Amino acid sequence: MSGSGLAFGIDFGGSGIKGAPVDLEAGEFAEERVRIDTPQPATPDAVATVFKELLGKFADSDGPVGVTVPGVVKHGVVHSAANIDKHWIGEDADKLFTDATGRDVHVVNDADAAGLAEVRYGAAKGRQGLVIVTTLGTGIGSALVYDGVLVPNSELGHLEIDGHDAEKRAASSVKEREDLSWEDWAARLTTYYRKLEDLFSPELFVVGGGVSKKADKFLSLIDIDTEIIAAALENAAGIVGAALYATESND
Repeated sequence: MSGSGLAFGIDFGGSGIKGAPVDLEAGEFAEERVRIDTPQPATPDAVATVFKELLGKFADSDGPVGVTVPGVVKHGVVHSAANIDKHWIGEDADKLFTDATGRDVHVVNDADAAGLAEVRYGAAKGRQGLVIVTTLGTGIGSALVYDGVLVPNSELGHLEIDGHDAEKRAASSVKEREDLSWEDWAARLTTYYRKLEDLFSPELFVVGGGVSKKADKFLSLIDIDTEIIAAALENAAGIVGAALYATESND
């Protein structure tokens, strides 16, 4: 299938930069995804060069480009860099990538992109009210989506719980580092999700991140009142959500 006119999604991570044209009717890749190693150091200019190379592998693709960034993004400017190069702080990434690639590029927080994709195409499709999507990984990313509309940059992994940054106690990286059992980790997740319940009273929690593939081992152990389910799109969520965000930003 030709990529012409289709939106393009790029998922910018610490080890790899992945991208593909996206069929937004179906919410899936229109061509096979391509991955390029993230440059080290991953400065904005170095990453922009990789984006140009990546887009060059899809000669027929000319639609808007969405890019996930693991940080707070306001009006295309990156405002935080917890897990990426500090040179990103204050960078107008929309302008940098648009100038570097000659394409219309829009940058979005990585968890927000995944949240958009899950609500539009995935586990929360058709659900109304407030849906909170959390990604459990190195840290905890979050997305608030109300009646299908994204409320960006929620950063709920940084809530303070019992004197700790929540993600420092409950991210999946912590489970691995401290060799926690599924039961012990689920107890920490229960504390975290109860706090989110108290603050937001959502209709639904969706749990993403790589560990969501093992949802059967821990989701049922989380003791909360709100329905909580595993994400459906797995590794495609960031790319699909970024492409969707870019298209709707243009509209």
